[in-house]
Amino acid sequence: MGCRPLKARVVWRNGMEHPERIWRIRRKSRAESIVSRRLPLILLPGMMCDARLFCPQTDALADRHVEVLPIIAADTTEELADAVLADAPPRFALAGLSMGGIVAMEVLARAPGRIAGLCLMDTNPMAETPEFAARREPQIQRVRAGHLRAVMRDEMKPNYLADGPGRDAILDLCMDMAERLGAEVFIRQSRALQTRPDHQDTLRGVTAPTLVLCGREDALCPLHRHALMQDLIPGSTLTVIENAGHLPTLEQPDATTSALRNWLTQVDMT
Repeated sequence: MGCRPLKARVVWRNGMEHPERIWRIRRKSRAESIVSRRLPLILLPGMMCDARLFCPQTDALADRHVEVLPIIAADTTEELADAVLADAPPRFALAGLSMGGIVAMEVLARAPGRIAGLCLMDTNPMAETPEFAARREPQIQRVRAGHLRAVMRDEMKPNYLADGPGRDAILDLCMDMAERLGAEVFIRQSRALQTRPDHQDTLRGVTAPTLVLCGREDALCPLHRHALMQDLIPGSTLTVIENAGHLPTLEQPDATTSALRNWLTQVDMT
């Protein structure tokens, strides 16, 4: 992957210091994007993922301003969405994967007029069921006791990816992202997912160009959920990425980037 990691100390909006990798991403400034009539793109990563989740896309979309914003500093999707809106430009295209898609829907609910285009990838518009919320509690307790790596290895990583030659390398990257973010982020993100609202009504009101995208073999957020989102969002497009599971941005980066580029062309024309 082309993103070159740069060790840094990042201070998030709440003043909390957090060790993180950031990248020297080839991208236009916000001002250059406005002049070129290409709207800025905000990317929101999934649970326990950092900017490396979108590394192939940030490299390929170097002709516009692209920012990957963290969703790690609060334990409700409402607060996470507020932080995104505080950091984002006045009007932008918004794409989120998995938990990033859930937060993107909350951003949309709070500020629909600022969203010029929406892309929801491998995500879920529904509230957490009581059964699934309860299943998170043992995970939280294990992570609190110092077993983040074991939880990721045993309960989360096996569900992420389709079979393929790059599977092991991507799983190793997922583990590295999770370990760098750490236990407290896992707990906050788990709490945010447990209490997230249902956004089906939010999606019914979308007027911006919208891409719904998923890996055909996604076991966490299956295809039928994405077909539902396409039905809910007027005029939306559903793109299914073959030979990909929950992380098509890494599993099939070229196909995913092509779909994003087509969607962004629509967004720029509105």
